[in-house]
Amino acid sequence: MQKITLVLTAVALSLGADPMPREAHAQQVQITPVVTGLDTPWGFDFLPDGGVLVTERDGRLLHVKDGRAQPVSGVPSVFASGQGGLLDVMVPRDFVSSREIFLSFSRDQGRGAGTAVAKARLSAAGDSLEGLEVIFESAPESRGGRHFGSRVVEARDGTLFVTMGDRGDPDTAQDRSLHNGSILRITRDGATPADNPFVGQAGIQPEIWSFGHRNPQGAGLDTDGTLWTAEHGARGGDEVNRIRKGANFGWPVISYGRNYSGTKIGEGVAKPGMEQPEYYWDPSIAPSGLMVYSGKIWPAWRGDIFVGSLKSDHIARLEGSPLQLVETLAFPETERVRDIDEAPDGAIWFLSEGQGALYRMTPGG
Repeated sequence: MQKITLVLTAVALSLGADPMPREAHAQQVQITPVVTGLDTPWGFDFLPDGGVLVTERDGRLLHVKDGRAQPVSGVPSVFASGQGGLLDVMVPRDFVSSREIFLSFSRDQGRGAGTAVAKARLSAAGDSLEGLEVIFESAPESRGGRHFGSRVVEARDGTLFVTMGDRGDPDTAQDRSLHNGSILRITRDGATPADNPFVGQAGIQPEIWSFGHRNPQGAGLDTDGTLWTAEHGARGGDEVNRIRKGANFGWPVISYGRNYSGTKIGEGVAKPGMEQPEYYWDPSIAPSGLMVYSGKIWPAWRGDIFVGSLKSDHIARLEGSPLQLVETLAFPETERVRDIDEAPDGAIWFLSEGQGALYRMTPGG
């Protein structure tokens, strides 16, 4: 088992040793390592008591609390191949009373693999999962190890948004008989909410909330409760999207990117009935992890969207309407930023796959 070094002692996981001052938009920030020595980390979320849950893609879940990082047993078996494995973790708002957490992961489906969501209760000691239940898995037929999507976000009404990639088969993102290339909305038991846009329509998976997505690996709610996503393009065309119920986001019919061979994708950059991105990158930054900031510590950043980059090793900050890129926060610690989230105290935490570490960003001195 790989050694994990914990670099802090506070119960609330506040400041660790030797925070590094950095410049960000004419103000200093400090970046403090929380956990180092992680093996391909993918997602994290906060527990109400100050603990943190962190996933590693090969199938390990870690509970970080009281200056210790311990593995959590009872994690589901995962299809750990290519981009697949144990992916996101989400702690719902009622955790104190329910003890439930949600995990997304790639699951072996015999001739292929699909994205699945499981729920379980975290034991009182925080070292095991109890009552694990797979509440959803995508319709089979997908092969290969790419584009699982897999962020899980709790909506304001308690339902769950789940992002699904096209599994490397672009045309399936327009095929609503499959879950590929979609944002799904399900209940906490995995059922379909009655007000989903395609309920009762023949040949359409009823969990679909929006479709025409390539591979959304960033997702978060804004201050109004609206879902935003960041998704990978091909060669260019990475997107930030404001998700609308029942909408078609166009992939692979329209795109601002090109195929890796350099050839044109689909029919161009726009088509009636298909959504435009709020922002796109060309060239690509390979976005993963998205957070809309509350302004709790940095009031000037209220409502700004932060997106991690796997390719360009930075955190992008976007603001305004129309949405514009206003800053890239690039430090040695921002190597392959896989996930980013706001802590209850307003600090910004991010997960660096390249550094194998979880970091906390706070105002500098």
